[in-house]
Amino acid sequence: MKTGLLWLFLLFTTSAWAQLTVREQFEKINTMQEAQKYVDANQNLKPEIFKLVYGKDSSKVDNRLLKLTKGDILSIGYTTYKILESNESVNYRASYIFLDGAELSVSEIDSLRKVIMQKLSEGVPFEKLSDEYTMDGNNTHGDTGWFFGEEMVPIELQNGVKNHKLGDIFSVDVPDRKWNYLVKKTYDDQITKDITVLKSNGR
Repeated sequence: MKTGLLWLFLLFTTSAWAQLTVREQFEKINTMQEAQKYVDANQNLKPEIFKLVYGKDSSKVDNRLLKLTKGDILSIGYTTYKILESNESVNYRASYIFLDGAELSVSEIDSLRKVIMQKLSEGVPFEKLSDEYTMDGNNTHGDTGWFFGEEMVPIELQNGVKNHKLGDIFSVDVPDRKWNYLVKKTYDDQITKDITVLKSNGR
């Protein structure tokens, strides 16, 4: 009888030690399918999978989670979270004047930029000067709209906007294409991010 009780005690303690914590289980989860399997198998821990969007979800916990990247695990109190997916991009917006190096010499472009900068200093709106001087026939007053990625604008232009602050006016050249720009950053950078989170009681 005592031997049987001893074996039962050993079996119980062994299985208790063998049971993985929530964090240890989360470390083994890498796909949405695995996350859903965890949810289905652990209903007693009230697990769920949900999405958060930067700028829309703004509680203290949401903000902490939105700073994490895919694969990160965070425990707050007796609740554990894992970031299953993370999608982030930064959008930029500016106005520009395009000066075609295939038609104008470098000195002509430099002179034209000085003329435009003088008019800007006299209070002429950038958009009006774009309509007057740009050489690509755009009908948006030089507005690029929101963009990201070099498939939308030349990487040199994107980097120029990225590295300047709102209101800055600066030159950008793309020598291999003979594209030349005078650019004004017209909006602060727009960050878009959404994450998919696995949540469960337990640590």
